[in-house]
Amino acid sequence: QVQLVESGGGLVQAGGSLRVSCAAPGRTFSGYTMAWFRQAPGKEREFVAVISWSAGGGIYYADSVKGRFTISRDNARNTVYLQMNSLEPEDTAVYYCNAGRRDGGTWHALWPYWGQGTQVTVSS
Repeated sequence: QVQLVESGGGLVQAGGSLRVSCAAPGRTFSGYTMAWFRQAPGKEREFVAVISWSAGGGIYYADSVKGRFTISRDNARNTVYLQMNSLEPEDTAVYYCNAGRRDGGTWHALWPYWGQGTQVTVSS
């Protein structure tokens, strides 16, 4: 089992920026497509962004964050990032990372376990 550790969340005003990070102490993300998901209060967890293992591979975003969020990874540091700009109150959620798999035209979590997530709260 992989221990996933998300960090970097916080409280920010609408229009502001945050960068959240994901690491897996003692485990490598080598070879895995990695993704960010989020869960808002009272809603299902949803896909946000995904990045492939290789530099020439694909990056995909949910329509709701396209143009505002940027996913990246540092394979040497075994860390995945999500830079969030122009934040909106609708982005308020707990953000989680996981390996990603594509199925049915959308992205899902590969691993059945989750970290504690990191809370992002955007005030209006």
